[in-house]
Amino acid sequence: MLIKKFDHLAFITPDMQATIRFYRDLLGFPLVSGVGHEGFRHYFFQVGEALLAFFEYDIARPMQYDKFHGEPTDRPIGFDHLAFTVDSKEELFAMKDKLDAAGIRVHGAVDHGLFWSIYFFDPVSNLPLECSWNFFELSDTPAMYEVAPLPVAEEGSAPQPGHWPEVTRPTPPQAMTAKPGNGYLMRPAILDANKGRITDQGRQSGIVR
Repeated sequence: MLIKKFDHLAFITPDMQATIRFYRDLLGFPLVSGVGHEGFRHYFFQVGEALLAFFEYDIARPMQYDKFHGEPTDRPIGFDHLAFTVDSKEELFAMKDKLDAAGIRVHGAVDHGLFWSIYFFDPVSNLPLECSWNFFELSDTPAMYEVAPLPVAEEGSAPQPGHWPEVTRPTPPQAMTAKPGNGYLMRPAILDANKGRITDQGRQSGIVR
């Protein structure tokens, strides 16, 4: 499998300062990097091995999102909620207590069979959030509880061959290039500040200042 894990999820905030106060100072996610210029910011928070990112720009507004997590809707919103996890029941309720103390409404805990969850909303961007405690390990996948399982799901967990075209024109090494983006100047700035380094793989691939 080429893709190993999530790198980051990116959302929009109308107020990066308040977003930092919520995600870093209340939820406890370290603020690890960011880029900004006139009228624009893109900041990253560490969540386990992955990152949570936010864009802030002048015309950003909170989500017009009045649907609760998991409730069906016929609106073309394409997103339901974002879930985090903790390691124990005590930590789940510690998070609930922290949110309650901050005046943020929390629903739950709710027992979903394999995990318990609490539900709340980002008070800045109105992003629907979940925090779960997972206490169940699967020994065989896919493990489904469904009245009428989809045949395609019953084919198994692993990718099934023959449903997509094979690669016939792979990108040649000399064409493996990238154009500068919004964060292009982060690399030399962070190197100059001695706050990071290019990985061995990056150097071997020709990544420079």
